[in-house]
Amino acid sequence: MAWSLRGKAQLGGLLLSLLGWVCSCVATILPQWKTLSLDLNEMETWVMGLWEVCVNQEEVAVCKAFESFLSLPQELQVSRILMAASHGLGLLGLLLSGFGSECFQLHRIRWVFKRRLCLLGGTLEASAAATTLLPVSWVAYTTVQDFWDNSIPEIVPRWEFGDALYLGWAAGIFLALGGLVLIFSVCLGKEDVPSLQMAGPTAPPFYAPADESSASFYLTPRPRNLFI
Repeated sequence: MAWSLRGKAQLGGLLLSLLGWVCSCVATILPQWKTLSLDLNEMETWVMGLWEVCVNQEEVAVCKAFESFLSLPQELQVSRILMAASHGLGLLGLLLSGFGSECFQLHRIRWVFKRRLCLLGGTLEASAAATTLLPVSWVAYTTVQDFWDNSIPEIVPRWEFGDALYLGWAAGIFLALGGLVLIFSVCLGKEDVPSLQMAGPTAPPFYAPADESSASFYLTPRPRNLFI
């Protein structure tokens, strides 16, 4: 089956959205949202995520989950909620966009309804991008604020950016691009809508006379003045 411009755009948007959704899930699970290195012991590194804090000592990691949700800083509390919402919106957007794309062929779904599904799925992917970029950027902002806080003595170690923040930013960008491509794909091209009511009367088949050298008789038209 030949792919139209709309179908190619929808496939690209779905792949970008799927890549962003997977990166967002991985970033949520990873504990490397913040990292802290001790000058006194360079072999020991602390990492903090949304669910646990870990200590890496000579390639051996010891992790401990947070005991209470209310004991977390405000940015981590909100980040947990928004990242979970991002996963739900991204997954729902993928399903709706998949059903509304040309990749999924089902005769019972009208083409107008498929366009609406694709538009709604792209909007959900863009919303998932916003709910991913907001908590990641908020945690990065608070980390920068604490790092340059003059009220904290210089000998006190400072938290820095972890790898999960960069992965979260990449996930938000992929989700945003995928959602925008899905939304713009609705405006690309026009589909031919078959309609039985718009079809004209069917012309009778035309029979050409047989060749003289290969047939012993001819198909002659019925005289108009002949009535039965």
